[in-house]
Amino acid sequence: MKSWYLIVVLGVILVPQTVAAQDGPREVRAFMEQRDREIKAVLQQVDQSEQARERARSLINDRIDFEKMGRQALGPYDAELSAEERQQFVETFAGIVRAQSLADLSVYHAQVTYDSVGATGDQAYVRTRARLDQVTLKVEYLLHRNAGGWWLYDIVIDDVGTVEGYAISFQTYIRKRGIPAFLESLRRKLARDSASG
Repeated sequence: MKSWYLIVVLGVILVPQTVAAQDGPREVRAFMEQRDREIKAVLQQVDQSEQARERARSLINDRIDFEKMGRQALGPYDAELSAEERQQFVETFAGIVRAQSLADLSVYHAQVTYDSVGATGDQAYVRTRARLDQVTLKVEYLLHRNAGGWWLYDIVIDDVGTVEGYAISFQTYIRKRGIPAFLESLRRKLARDSASG
């Protein structure tokens, strides 16, 4: 199941830079299909070139709103972070996700079926089914738009949200050990993941 959470990265390739509100669903769908082809093409070269690995990592991660995702995962503890701690948290959290994003490439070869796409104002969703190794999962991507375009902030896999999973882990740790220990544990994890990636 852990590898399926990595499918979050597919959401990143589905996010258009500019989408007019009235044409949002149609343009989001077209962009999704184009980017799905693009990332799969780059991933075929990942073992051959460090440049291809970095291009794949960029395609996978650059449209995730790590700040929104992380702050939602922290829940009530977000208000307890200083501005400096929040910046450190977002940078470290993003670094961990980026470092792990190429760990299991099989998920990126999933056959994706787009069930529905909707956009209202600054919010959008993409509902899909992803099939890999005879297993089909419902995957819903949640997006929001700001001045920089559309950004992914949650992925819901078979009714279980990525933010929800992080929230359970993060908030449990903070409740037991406190914010300084939590931030230090993330820094250690990033160092380990970066060294092994």
